[in-house]
Amino acid sequence: MVVRCPTQQLIRSGKSIAFCKNVKLHKRDCFYNFGDLHEKLVSYDNSSNVRLCVFRCFHSSREPRTTLGKLSPQEVDNVLRANEYTHEFTSGGSVKSYDSNQLASNNPIEDTRSEASCLLTTGVLVGVFDGHGGGACAQVVSKRLYHYIASCLLPQDHLKRYFASLETAEPLELIQPYNDKVQFVEDVRDLYKNSFVDFVRDLSKEGYRSGFEMRKALETAFIRLDDDLSKEALPNPGGTVNMKTLSVAMSGSVSCVAHIDGPHLHVAHVGDCNAVLGVLSDTNSWIAKKLTVEHNTYNQNEVNRIIKEHPYNESNTVIKMERLLGQLAPLRAFGDFRYKWSKKIMTDIVVKHFGENSVPPNYYTPPYLTAKPEVIYHRLTPRDKFLVIASDGLWDIISPLQVIRLVGEHMSGKVTLSPLKLPRKNMKLNEINEMLLQRKEGLKMKPKDRNAATHLIRNALGGTEYGIDHGKLSQLLSLPEDVSRVFRDDITITVVYFDSEYLRHCPA
Repeated sequence: MVVRCPTQQLIRSGKSIAFCKNVKLHKRDCFYNFGDLHEKLVSYDNSSNVRLCVFRCFHSSREPRTTLGKLSPQEVDNVLRANEYTHEFTSGGSVKSYDSNQLASNNPIEDTRSEASCLLTTGVLVGVFDGHGGGACAQVVSKRLYHYIASCLLPQDHLKRYFASLETAEPLELIQPYNDKVQFVEDVRDLYKNSFVDFVRDLSKEGYRSGFEMRKALETAFIRLDDDLSKEALPNPGGTVNMKTLSVAMSGSVSCVAHIDGPHLHVAHVGDCNAVLGVLSDTNSWIAKKLTVEHNTYNQNEVNRIIKEHPYNESNTVIKMERLLGQLAPLRAFGDFRYKWSKKIMTDIVVKHFGENSVPPNYYTPPYLTAKPEVIYHRLTPRDKFLVIASDGLWDIISPLQVIRLVGEHMSGKVTLSPLKLPRKNMKLNEINEMLLQRKEGLKMKPKDRNAATHLIRNALGGTEYGIDHGKLSQLLSLPEDVSRVFRDDITITVVYFDSEYLRHCPA
């Protein structure tokens, strides 16, 4: 939430607490939203059915959105479905399809999502990115991170071949992105390309990495991209600061990314986006297996880690008011370099452009923040039916078990939305009868939405013990943007469905 405080006072707003004077507050970053840096960073594909404009870094609307009247059911559907997307995989493998959607509360939205297939190796990448202090860092990281990850997965001989192709007119493609509607503007695109080429050059050097380990590969990709965000924001040899890249560096993003390759699921995350596995038990009841633990002050291991990384005399100031240095809620994130840069850089660059208050209090021994991800491995089984990755806008409203049950019920009911088709010829009558009985049960749970992410958003905002309350849903979708953030955050969800038959027969 962004609020203004006319006098110096203690402000509690969403996830931020701070003493301030005439300063905007954001849910994670107490002092700055960087809302006045109207630098064009990416352009949107005109084929998109979502809000189309040139994305302006850290834009914050100065005029509240006009309060709407009660929305009709069709208008509610239009709002909820505006950003939904579904992709089905036909090449085989453990990932059958995925549904994705997002609903803004901020204007513009600070969340983003991205999905892609690796082309030079096997595997699918799916992630959710939740920005703070504006949406630019999340937008940039979501566009760049998968290239860094995919290059880290290449064997050394393939890596050298890929690096050689980067110097040709037709370089090899690393990934196949889906639902990608944005492109970087030319000047930052060239800068980002040069940074990536330097990274691949380093990776291809003999001895740069010893052996392959998936955890280390994901850590390397996250950390190197974050390092590049830092370098790109610092003055060039001529002493000029690029305000676009500096704006990205001053904002931040948490993220949760899954790499799925056959039965192997790796999740790398920083911050408070979560990944939860939907498991069908032997008794056909749904189990929510939470794979991630938030990096915030509720995670005592994280608090202990940060305190140990700094001198004893800072033990009472590193974490204050449940925030890093009393300001930032996530304890790991991309960007947010005003919690990472040296005191000299802060003085020479940050203070020069953003003022004294941009330096956090008790800033003695940086860095205080890291983009090193926590990596979790899980071997998929036929009982693992789907994976839900979402920003905290969802998890703040409904529990992981509620989410898994809603998606499980949606799976059962969704089959009734299409005409009955026999999966194979020469089926026995008892097999057909079993299908019909399952379809009859599914009719009891027939969903309004084909997209599971839309189904989750609808139930999160409008669900009651008696079903969906249209009045409640309409009211929440009609709130002015300055009021909306009091009630909820941006919501971004991706639901990945697994192929149980593939997992049943794949090698151990």
